[in-house]
Amino acid sequence: MYYLIKRIISSIPILFGITIITFFIMHLTPGKPTDLMTDMNIKVTAEAKERLQRLYGLDKPIYVQYIDWVKRLVFFDFGNSFRDARPAKNKILERLPATILLNFVSLFFICLIAIPLGIYSAIKKDSVIDKGITIFLFISFSIPSFWLALVFMILFGVQLGCLPISGLYSFDFNNMTILMKLLDISKHLILPVAVSVITSLAILSRYTRSGMLEVLKQDYIKTAYAKGLTEKQVIIKHALKNALLPMITIIGLSIPGLIGGSFIFETIFSYPGIGRLGYEAVMARDYPVVMGIATLTAILTLLGNIIADISYTYADPRIKYK
Repeated sequence: MYYLIKRIISSIPILFGITIITFFIMHLTPGKPTDLMTDMNIKVTAEAKERLQRLYGLDKPIYVQYIDWVKRLVFFDFGNSFRDARPAKNKILERLPATILLNFVSLFFICLIAIPLGIYSAIKKDSVIDKGITIFLFISFSIPSFWLALVFMILFGVQLGCLPISGLYSFDFNNMTILMKLLDISKHLILPVAVSVITSLAILSRYTRSGMLEVLKQDYIKTAYAKGLTEKQVIIKHALKNALLPMITIIGLSIPGLIGGSFIFETIFSYPGIGRLGYEAVMARDYPVVMGIATLTAILTLLGNIIADISYTYADPRIKYK
C-alpha cells in the first residue's frame, strides 16, 4: 500500500509535465482557433477577431492560459469546446463508451491470438512452424494500418457488401430488437477490430516467445521433464506463469491505447469514439478538447505503468517493492 501511494504521488509531477509540454506545443502551432471562425467571412473585422480572442482567453500570455486551465482541471473541468461551446468533458464522456468497447474487444482478441502464437513459436523454436509464424508476424507488423483498413473497406464493404464500413450503428438501429442491436454493433466492430488485431499481434507475440524461451532454459523446467510430466503440464503449470512478466509489461502499456490508440481506425471508419473526436479537435484547433483527451491518455499511461508494476509481484513473488 505504501508503494502504491508513493507511486501515485510521484506520478503527479509527471502528469503536469506532460500537460505543460502538450499545452505549449499545441499553442505554438501556426494559427488560432478563431482563424477558422473568421477567415472565411469577409465581413468579420479586426476588432471582431480581437473580441473573439478575449472571449476565449486567447489574448492572455500562454503561461497565464495554462494556469487558468490547471485551476479548472482540479475540478475535472477541461473548459468549453471552441467549436460548439459545449463542455469538453461532456463531449469526451459521450464518446468514451464506444472507444472503450472497440479497444477492449481488440485487446481481448490480440491476447487470445498473440499469446498462444508466441508460446507455440517458442516450443517449436527454429522449426518451419516457428519461421512461418515469424514471417507472418513481421508482415502483419509492417502493413500500414490505414492501408489495410482501406483494403478491408473496399473488399468486404464495397465489393462483397457483407460488412458495414462506417459508424457503430445502422440507420434503423432504434427500431431493432435487443438481439438485432447486438448483432448490428458486432458487424460494425468486425472491420476496425480486425485491422487493430492484425497490425498489433507482433509485439505481444514476440515478447511472449522471448519470455518463454528464457524460461524453458531454466533448470526447474528440465527437472519437471525429468519427473515425467508431459509437455503440456510443464508449459501450463511451470513455464507460462514465469513467462508472464514481459506480457504484463506490454498489456499494462496497452491501457492508454484504450483511449488514444485508435485515432486512425476511428477516423477511417467514421467510428463515433474519442479517436475521431480528437482528430476533429486537432484539425479545428479545439484546445479544450485536445487537452482533455491528452490528459486522460497521460493518466492512463501512468496508471498502466503502476498496474504493470503491481502485477509483477503476483506473477513473481520474489519481486518486492519498497
